[in-house]
Amino acid sequence: MQRIIGTETEFGIASRQGHASDAVDHALQLISYYPVLPAPRAIWDYENENPLVDARGFEVEGERERPGPEYNRVVNKLLTNAGRLYVDGAHPEYSTPECSHARELVAYERAGERIAAKCLEAMNRAAGGNVYVVYKNNSDGKGNSYGYHENYLMARSVPFDVIIQALVPFFVSRLIFAGAGKVGAENGTSPVEYQISQRADFFECVADLNTMVKRPLVNTRDEPHAEASRFRRLHVIVGDANMAELSTYLKVGTTAIITHMLDEGAAIPSIVLDNPVTAIKSVSRDLTMRADLKLSDGGVTNAIAIQRAYLRAAHDFYACRELSPATKDILVRWETVLDTLERDAMRLVHELDWVAKKQLIESYVDRKGCGWDDPRVALVDLQYHDVRPDKGLYYTLERSRRIERLLDDADVASAEFHAPRNTRAFFRGACLQKFSRQIYGASWTSLLFDVGDASVKRVPLMDPWRGTQDLTNDVLEGVDTAQQLLNRLSV
Repeated sequence: MQRIIGTETEFGIASRQGHASDAVDHALQLISYYPVLPAPRAIWDYENENPLVDARGFEVEGERERPGPEYNRVVNKLLTNAGRLYVDGAHPEYSTPECSHARELVAYERAGERIAAKCLEAMNRAAGGNVYVVYKNNSDGKGNSYGYHENYLMARSVPFDVIIQALVPFFVSRLIFAGAGKVGAENGTSPVEYQISQRADFFECVADLNTMVKRPLVNTRDEPHAEASRFRRLHVIVGDANMAELSTYLKVGTTAIITHMLDEGAAIPSIVLDNPVTAIKSVSRDLTMRADLKLSDGGVTNAIAIQRAYLRAAHDFYACRELSPATKDILVRWETVLDTLERDAMRLVHELDWVAKKQLIESYVDRKGCGWDDPRVALVDLQYHDVRPDKGLYYTLERSRRIERLLDDADVASAEFHAPRNTRAFFRGACLQKFSRQIYGASWTSLLFDVGDASVKRVPLMDPWRGTQDLTNDVLEGVDTAQQLLNRLSV
């Protein structure tokens, strides 16, 4: 099972000079300090992007983002690994390149942490001290939530209402292994000392186009970043930004399996929650994972039972199909985690974010003799997500071998500087490195070349499965200039 997948991580940035805080300016500064940009003068091409199109069949009114060339270069940085570093609203954001399986995605997402940390180090050096801190999390603890988005390429032929019905119960219950953990509650929700998810409190409807207000469990944006007649991009905003590799791996890997099943018309569990928005908040607060969730037919279920239903459906689906080692690994880990959660969630302290963080905070509370509402406890929560390798509590767990890893440091280092080989990202990354001076711009669906002609030359990349290393090696072999490449491509 290979799927085109990717994630977008919005980082939180804080300044110790609170009186002079300007979030947008800080975000712009941060991304400007990354030292390795193959084409620093390149723009981001917004030509095939329209975030106002709704998958339910209409376009909402509004202005499409079209910054001028100079500001475009300020807010967008094209990366050697074929990803993108940019400012979205008031946050620095990193998009992975297109990946083809969950383990690869984990490596490229973790590369984003390294990139953010390098930017932060340079920014603080220029500021003359540790003035700024960057977090890979979803909440500032003051009522503001910032996003983490997953993207899955799907067949256009799957009706969107079928996607909504299939995924809502899955997303609501997926928190039990994909939550990043959170101290307290926000957004006017019921008080709690600790909950599983950082994002759950901020969802207010089942399906909608918005991502910043009236947040939906299923985002209806129809912006495929590919040939629209064949593909759709499922834009998932309901997930937490994870630090633990296994949490990210299961979150993305299980969702990729369900989207694969939908593409193939497989049987998906018919579970209809009475109130999904209420249910996701209930799941987040239920550390036992046994609380009843009301169904529309009057029955009840719980988060583990829902996940087991999807797991059984996946086993049935792959029973008559060739099962790759990568897919088998996700299925085995999925089942093992559910079994362990049912017995004792704390046994997953070395695997899952919310469990690891809970133990860290419990230890702190016991040592200090304070309550969960102590401000220092909220700071421990925040420090878990600090991207500085020498300061972040998650990285402390890594160094002390108290958290399981899927990757080694070499995997992450490679992902920072090399594009994935099995998607169109390879061609984009190769061109950025080989023809950096002649790259005018890029997007997910195009490369723009300036070879001195009257007009910029566009090379379309509308199929995410084309542009792989195997498919483009011959095209790039022996080519020394962008014009030679364009001649071969007959552009």
